[in-house]
Amino acid sequence: MVKSLVVRGLLVGLLAGLVAGVFAFFVGEPRVDAAIALEEAAAAVSVDGGDTPSSHHSDGAGQPSAPADDAAQPSAPGNAAQPSAPADAAQPSAPGNAARPSAPAGGGEEAHSHDDGASAGHSHGEEAVVSRPVQKVGLFLATGLYGLAVGGIFALVFAALRGRVGPRSEPGLAIVTAACAFGAITLVPFLKYPANPPAVGDPETINARTLLYVVMVLVGLASIAIAVAATRRVTVPGVWAKGLVGGVTFLIPVIAAWVLLPRVDEVPPGFPASLLWDFRLASLGTQVVFWVAFGVLFAVAGERAKARVS
Repeated sequence: MVKSLVVRGLLVGLLAGLVAGVFAFFVGEPRVDAAIALEEAAAAVSVDGGDTPSSHHSDGAGQPSAPADDAAQPSAPGNAAQPSAPADAAQPSAPGNAARPSAPAGGGEEAHSHDDGASAGHSHGEEAVVSRPVQKVGLFLATGLYGLAVGGIFALVFAALRGRVGPRSEPGLAIVTAACAFGAITLVPFLKYPANPPAVGDPETINARTLLYVVMVLVGLASIAIAVAATRRVTVPGVWAKGLVGGVTFLIPVIAAWVLLPRVDEVPPGFPASLLWDFRLASLGTQVVFWVAFGVLFAVAGERAKARVS
């Protein structure tokens, strides 16, 4: 029985991941392209501004010195000091993050190419290690693999919960479990540390931001477990009593984590607020599409399996 559930979870997860990939491709990728265009424009402006003062200077006698050979000049300080900001990858293997291809985090020589002192384009483009067209195709691979992983784990959790916790019907349990997983894995971390597009975020803090995001995921999962354990101990008849106890015991650790964990705000000045929130909503929407599709498909597959047996 567990084996059949795992197979069902893998197939449903793969299908739900591809559905979420389609949403991310049409809704999320245009925002990624717009953010990359802003990043490249800012890098080009920085290069042009950095080359002007360093090309010529006056010596002590007041005679201007000859222009230095561009090939012999080191990169302007503005170039080396501005590594491209990676996409905020703190959601671990989430489709929202898969829709945000990571920007190179190296120095100026790795993240940009220059020809005679002029910018030849940012590494997000065709000359990147992984070009944008390949990244867009890889989006479906990423969301599909994410769905496979989630589907296998979900099936094992579902097998452990069935007949012990939650609704008695398998479709109802599948929907409730998927909703709880979305809340713990996606919504709780997102409200504290929302996803960011390319050009937003300091490369120096990527590890710290990733760790904080993982901590919020663990807090969400632990809060769900605490709420489930608390509702099982409620002896007062009625759904409202269990719902109230479960909601309170879930929110207490979540709110405590939101208050105690540090705030992260690395949005650069002048970054369009509309683009930022469009990207964040697209990232959250990808997760919503995935979990809705997964819960419904898992429930339908369970009903069909039960009908075949009977």
